Amino acid sequence: MLRQLTTPRAGTDQLSGTSLARPVIARAQIAVAQKEGCFAVSHGCTGKGNDQVRFELAFYALQPTIEVIAPWRDPVFYNRFKGRQDLLDYAEQSGIPVTSTKSKPWSMDENLAHCSYEAGILEDPNVTPPEDMWKLTVDPTKAPEQPEDFVLHFEKGLPVKAELPGGKTVTDATELFLAVNAIARKHGVGRIDIVENRFIGLKSRGCYETPGLTCLRAAHIDLEGLTMDREVRALRDQFLTFNYAKVCFLAFFSFNPRPRLI
Repeated sequence: MLRQLTTPRAGTDQLSGTSLARPVIARAQIAVAQKEGCFAVSHGCTGKGNDQVRFELAFYALQPTIEVIAPWRDPVFYNRFKGRQDLLDYAEQSGIPVTSTKSKPWSMDENLAHCSYEAGILEDPNVTPPEDMWKLTVDPTKAPEQPEDFVLHFEKGLPVKAELPGGKTVTDATELFLAVNAIARKHGVGRIDIVENRFIGLKSRGCYETPGLTCLRAAHIDLEGLTMDREVRALRDQFLTFNYAKVCFLAFFSFNPRPRLI
């Protein structure tokens, strides 16, 4: 449920656009590796982040005998490339197109649900994210002054139909999400700038844009207030919401008995 796809952290809610994507990517990698008869798969995650855990748990769950090549944990690799600037130099020398530049030295991860930004200048909490970093949403201070109304229909907690401005109605799940995403992007909805706690214990600053999911989750929470018993909702949030969100954040939900138990 939308309510449970959030990261538990005091004071903020980070919608889990990154962690939801990793098992999907890992499943596709293993499928290609099996088709091509590969003995190994690889990822470009650093040795201090969450994604190395997400990818590798999924790889081993899908094919326990697979070998994982992780360059950022290989001394030969990280002694040659000390950081982002070395990688940008190598990409330039080798003619490899990349989105990061020396003037915009941060990493981005974008999928259908969101775009995340971290590292580089963002590691200094005193640095305000530059305006040209954000790529999905309009600056909230420059968003339209007039609201835009649309209607969402839910069945069993899931959005099944959207009645959009102009009279258009969509029911396909992807079309519905993209339509809500487009409205939210235009109105500057879904930006957050936070410090999160990584799986291995480090703190990391991240900036996130999750426009469509922010709208859908807000609607879902309001729907809960209309329909759920107060005490039932409180009991759920004391245990289920926190623990299921934690499972989702670590990407344990696809290949682990914990979410089924919860």
